[in-house]
Amino acid sequence: MPPRSTRPLDKLDDDYPAYTMGRAADMLGTTPAFLRALGENRLITPLRSEGGHRRYSRYQLRIAARARELVDAGTAVEAACRIIILEDQLEQAQRLNEELHTREATS
Repeated sequence: MPPRSTRPLDKLDDDYPAYTMGRAADMLGTTPAFLRALGENRLITPLRSEGGHRRYSRYQLRIAARARELVDAGTAVEAACRIIILEDQLEQAQRLNEELHTREATS
């Protein structure tokens, strides 16, 4: 049996671009045009295959699903993308703030 790190399924982590645009759209219950719009608004940047086809990771599909929730609730695609970007920035700032407070408390 080969070592665990070389098994093909180990590549399928959250960042591995495993899904074609069509498959990703099917999984999300949306259209390829919606996924292209997310890319145009710089929310997600799919990797490209050697043939130039978009490939999406599980992580990107989770972000796209969040965008779809906002759009389904009546938010414009552009606004949904901006909201998600700002949510991510806020989460990062809060995490950094917590780390700094923890460091100060232990110093």
